[in-house]
Amino acid sequence: MVFMKKFTAGSNETGVRLSRFVESVTKELPRSMMYKAFRNKRIKVNGKKAEPDTRLQQGDVIELYINDEFFPEIPAGRAPKPPRRQPPVKVIYEEESFAVLYKPAHLLCHSDRTGDTNLVDVFAAQLEAQGQYDPHAENRFAPALCNRLDRGTEGLVLAAKTYQALRDLNTIIRDDLMKKEYLTITVGAPPAGRHVAWLQHSEKNNKVRIHAHESEGYKKIITDVTVIRQNGPFALCRIGLITGRTHQIRAHLAYLGHPVLGDIKYGNRKMNERTGFTTQALCAQRLTFGRIPEENSLHHLSGKVIKLEDPQIVHRFDALTKE
Repeated sequence: MVFMKKFTAGSNETGVRLSRFVESVTKELPRSMMYKAFRNKRIKVNGKKAEPDTRLQQGDVIELYINDEFFPEIPAGRAPKPPRRQPPVKVIYEEESFAVLYKPAHLLCHSDRTGDTNLVDVFAAQLEAQGQYDPHAENRFAPALCNRLDRGTEGLVLAAKTYQALRDLNTIIRDDLMKKEYLTITVGAPPAGRHVAWLQHSEKNNKVRIHAHESEGYKKIITDVTVIRQNGPFALCRIGLITGRTHQIRAHLAYLGHPVLGDIKYGNRKMNERTGFTTQALCAQRLTFGRIPEENSLHHLSGKVIKLEDPQIVHRFDALTKE
């Protein structure tokens, strides 16, 4: 039976394609049937026929004349499930639309086949407990991460709380308007300065290879290295990513002959065993925003620096050098 369902676009729907919105509020609706509904004027915005690629604005009224069976049932009187109890996420910086989170080593950014706890789900649960996010009322958008770190890497991760923030943060990252800097402990001191090489990623074993010269199938990488302190066989370094390829820091430093301590994929096995490091000593410690265009809702971040104060990796380095 055909019913009319009415929705009002909120701030999280600003800029969302109408076809994507329809898919999010329906269940098991065949795409062919959805596009037929568009053609037959059974999907309207503000009382008028709308196209699938229409971009919604806050306050738009969406009317869907679609069979009731394609809408999820909401049992009357059923209370939403309480959020799962998880260790709290450490928030380094926060605004209404986004936050910068601290990801400890070993915590996944997103869910995978193991089903282990992951950062984005814990953050969503935390926002839900604080009343900032209602997955039942705002089922068109869920908190999302804008960048990711390897499981063994700790540090700063950007998390969007609205669709517009997700879109604008992704634009900042895509247009290289944010500089990422890492701290790492290396075996020996790598040569300071800017290093250029070419990298190829193998999906089969999730490992990369480095060439000194441009080669077919390889992508250019640029890595800045500053040695902060050196003591004995270890060095504490600041790494600036000019390009951001898979495993770039770990593989590039290993190629230079000074791998990241604790790296089991590209590192020095003997040094890892000697120190007891079982995961790479690598921390995404600082984010510096460049000049962001005024049309971007996060323009006010221009020139802002967000950093992790007193990072644990420095204490780990100090402990190493005292041995």
